[in-house]
Amino acid sequence: MRIVAGAWAGRDLHSPRDARVRPTAEAVRARWLDWLHADVQGARVLDLFAGTGALGFEALSRGAATADFVETRPSSLHALRANIGVLRVKARTRVFVKDAIHFADALPEGRYGVAFADPPYESRQLDWLVRIWQARAFAPVLAVEHARGHALPVGGERRDMDESTAITVFRSARQP
Repeated sequence: MRIVAGAWAGRDLHSPRDARVRPTAEAVRARWLDWLHADVQGARVLDLFAGTGALGFEALSRGAATADFVETRPSSLHALRANIGVLRVKARTRVFVKDAIHFADALPEGRYGVAFADPPYESRQLDWLVRIWQARAFAPVLAVEHARGHALPVGGERRDMDESTAITVFRSARQP
């Protein structure tokens, strides 16, 4: 797995040897971040269910100011911290070892510029996260990866990325 574009294009990222970890495919990540290019510039980004941190690192590579990562799985945390070290971005990142849903539920409105989420496919955690965001937009933009067959709450713009993956972007009516 590698960073697709930006300042670190082509840089390899560590990934855990854990079958339960499903990093976002490079082609999907490329299209996703191309779509959100203007939103990411200079933004404080949040990577929920971070795994290896690929989404947050891709955003940093493309001009985000900072990235906060939320993850609980030990193998993913090991890879995430290794990637922070390899890219030398400790000063621009924070890692929270917390449940992503509880973390998001405690956030104040407008805390981040862009929030990414890639929870386990077919999990209802994504539905909970969207409802939390709809009640209190902790970022003007919430961008989520999900299985194509997963119907989300209304209000987002959805794009199918490949035969199994879709991205839906929710935007707050109160964007700056």
